[in-house]
Amino acid sequence: MNGRVVHFEVPAKNMKRAKAFYSKVFGWKANDLKMPGTDYSLVSTTEVDKDGRPSAPGSINGGLMKMTKPFTGPVVTLQVDDIVAALKAVEKNGGETVTKKTSMGEWGSFGYFRDSEGNLMGLFQT
Repeated sequence: MNGRVVHFEVPAKNMKRAKAFYSKVFGWKANDLKMPGTDYSLVSTTEVDKDGRPSAPGSINGGLMKMTKPFTGPVVTLQVDDIVAALKAVEKNGGETVTKKTSMGEWGSFGYFRDSEGNLMGLFQT
């Protein structure tokens, strides 16, 4: 499905504090990624199936990441069939590419763009 909201990211000035906050207030479970050069935690906000996908209809999981430019506010991530084509459409319609299509290995690819209103948004392709 093209354009479906599938993930969110919340930047944090202090990752330890943010993980504790979301865990205590909302019961989120953080799982730190072990990738060089990243300070990123996947967060589970809902139960998942055997493939790690949310099992409750309408639910999504997300991530906490170190607050650095351009990641200064929450990011909504949309699933698309083709990130390159989506970024071309973004630019054609008044938005701009922030991060070109980038591989995450077996997980898929991601990219970031600013919409016509200046909001930072994410793209994900399986």
